[in-house]
Amino acid sequence: MPLRRSIVLCALLGALIFGGLWLRNRSSRGQPREAAGPSIDKEPVTFVNRTFDPASPPSDMPPLAFGEYAECDSHFLSNASVGGQTLRTDATHATVTITRIKVTLQLNITIWLPTQVSQHVIEHEEGHRQISEYYYQTADQIAERIAATYMGRQIDIAGTDQDAEASKALQQVASDITDEYNKELNPEPAQSLYDSITNHGVNDIVAKDAAASAIRNVVIEPPPPAASPGY
Repeated sequence: MPLRRSIVLCALLGALIFGGLWLRNRSSRGQPREAAGPSIDKEPVTFVNRTFDPASPPSDMPPLAFGEYAECDSHFLSNASVGGQTLRTDATHATVTITRIKVTLQLNITIWLPTQVSQHVIEHEEGHRQISEYYYQTADQIAERIAATYMGRQIDIAGTDQDAEASKALQQVASDITDEYNKELNPEPAQSLYDSITNHGVNDIVAKDAAASAIRNVVIEPPPPAASPGY
């Protein structure tokens, strides 16, 4: 009984890409003010249970591969907003100090089930949901730790349009934060182990127990040292 789950890690990087990044630049001849801590907004999990006719699935449903009957579709979303204070040194050079970071986090889960479905299949997909929600519990701690390393960081910029260069630099910081968050928040090893324990829902192992075992026993490779951003 093959079953499918999908995990998507998404980053909303800015107005020029998807919308949602504010860039705040202040021109000043004084010293940059001291940076406060980052702001993390973790929204509640959004969960939807949807059924479909296998002969005519809805257009917004992720496609199922051959032999697949159901799917747990988890979307981890992160939106980093970065602001800074610009200290101009001459007509073409300035230093931007990061003074404000806000990261908004979301987890949207949709379980897709065929109209004729067994309780065992439902419970298996609920196990995937259980794992996703477990990892989301500490998502704000991960985002705060990552964002804190950027607070107060100074970036040297050069160009005739210093506002544009400052905005570009801050947008890159937002991208770096969301990239690091997506790499560190990684439920995939636990999800894969869960499918291995349950044989994708074929065996009779209790799904919630299998999910708890996968979370407890998964071996996660430590993330590689972060490369220097070169600011």
